Amino acid sequence: MSDEFDAQAMIERFRDRARAVKNRPLPPVGGDERRLFIEAAQRDYMDFAIVGDAEASIEDGVLTLRIDLRPKS
Repeated sequence: MSDEFDAQAMIERFRDRARAVKNRPLPPVGGDERRLFIEAAQRDYMDFAIVGDAEASIEDGVLTLRIDLRPKS
């Protein structure tokens, strides 16, 4: 592992994960299992997309993610 942490690479991995969740095929399940799978996928996408939109900075060894949650105008 590299001694230097690449925050931008981490953010890009979260963007990749958000795209993967969005494009994830629905397994052959029905009823409550289907609903739970869809709800989990929506939460996963939202979490990954939020971090994927972050601006990262590292100061004194502390990683800070700045995420603007205000509605886009």
